[in-house]
Amino acid sequence: MHLLVDQNAPRAVVSALRARGDDVVWVQTEMPGVDDRIILDAAVEENRIVLTFDKDFGELAFHYGLPASCGVVLFRIRLTAPEKVARRVVTALATRDDWTRRFSVVEEHRIRARPLPNL
Repeated sequence: MHLLVDQNAPRAVVSALRARGDDVVWVQTEMPGVDDRIILDAAVEENRIVLTFDKDFGELAFHYGLPASCGVVLFRIRLTAPEKVARRVVTALATRDDWTRRFSVVEEHRIRARPLPNL
């Protein structure tokens, strides 16, 4: 899976995703401090799914109509120990294969997904 992981994700998440073979770009190291719109544009250009803990991406995709054909996965889970967060992220991503072209919200006990606009 080609992923663009937002800078607010713990390093353990990035390490776990890379360990399972995903192609991961981490904003924290590749483009620290950039605006969320630039992150979304980069994900679309590179055909990567955005993984974030930041609700702003939903607002950008739905309220401002920015294209996000790649897909956005928002994790709304408790940020406990980084290793636990990493396990939850990896487990959630393994449950589906339709992350692209959707805005998905991963919560503690469920995953919601809906198509993104402007495709």
